[in-house]
Amino acid sequence: MHGIASDATGVGLYSRYLATGHIRSETEDGIIQQINTLARQTGTTWLLAVGESDILLINRRRDELIGITPLIPEADEFAKVLDKQTTLAAARSVGIITPQSWALDNLNDFEKIKPQLRFPVVIKWRNPHRVVRRLGKSGKTLQKYRYAYDPDELIEYLGKFEIIGELPLIQEYCPGYGVGQMLFLHEGKTVLRFQHRRIAEWPPEGGASAVCESLPIEAHNEMMAKSEALLRLLGWSGPAMVEYRYDPETQKAMLMEVNGRFWGSLPLAHHAGAHFVWLTLAIAAFGQVPEMRPYTPAVRCRSIVPELKRLLRVTFHPEMIQDKMLRPSWPHEWLLFLVRYLVPRTYYYVFSFDDPRPFIMDSWLSVRRVVTRRFAGGARYFG
Repeated sequence: MHGIASDATGVGLYSRYLATGHIRSETEDGIIQQINTLARQTGTTWLLAVGESDILLINRRRDELIGITPLIPEADEFAKVLDKQTTLAAARSVGIITPQSWALDNLNDFEKIKPQLRFPVVIKWRNPHRVVRRLGKSGKTLQKYRYAYDPDELIEYLGKFEIIGELPLIQEYCPGYGVGQMLFLHEGKTVLRFQHRRIAEWPPEGGASAVCESLPIEAHNEMMAKSEALLRLLGWSGPAMVEYRYDPETQKAMLMEVNGRFWGSLPLAHHAGAHFVWLTLAIAAFGQVPEMRPYTPAVRCRSIVPELKRLLRVTFHPEMIQDKMLRPSWPHEWLLFLVRYLVPRTYYYVFSFDDPRPFIMDSWLSVRRVVTRRFAGGARYFG
């Protein structure tokens, strides 16, 4: 395995399982040349990419790769899952409940939808990758989502983006916790299924999974069947995660998005016995569909740095949590953090006894970033 990281903070560079590590070129042309050179020097024939921007880049320049095959979704497939409106429309056609969404062409249309809105609402981009460059050129940064609690706050936020000629989506608020259903489809058939529940997220109001637990395969059977139907309708092949917000009070699940790539909580699937990466390699590289054994439920996995960020936000800056419905008790959260070390079948995203350097570097780099920001007057406490 040969790794290319954005910079020296990429913790994968410090793994003992990496044969060689490299810092990526700063230009798109340079990255393609770097991949080709590395493939020629090492004899590598397969290329994995996990970031959405990297998958888009490789698909744009796929024809320029020499002697190497990307193990990534095809461009047309990937475009469908990146476009939230396309995904939501497909989901509704197979019976999946989706959050009510409103797409405005301009702010003049706001008064038409205003009576339909129930606050809070969540604001997110239909396709973040399509607008990120335009946002940068206008001096704005991309936010994955933003909460708004009244019409004035909403209209003020939307108004910031008229300059780029596109407004983000407005979506109804969905209570509950995250449930991810991960599937691997090959030639229209599902060859691997896995699902988990998010126990803690960073940021606390919804984001990357900091603590998650594998659910029994028989849980949410109807939801899983609809997830499979959605991916088949999208013509999907390979691994994907269908992400829901599940409300245990109403027992309703709302579709959030489809991740057409390896997801952040992939270590949980690995530790539970659902080996999506191996399956990707076996099918694409060797032309084999290995038999997959049932995975283990009630396995937990933790990402310590994001979990600590969450704790510090809850403890010192709860006012920064966008979801005002979420007000966790910091003593209770700290108790849970400590107790989780005692829970059997608990694993870690980065840490392992046989390969400890990535975790050590991840911790050190996080502390260094905090200290740097504090002295520079920047964000506070991992904020």
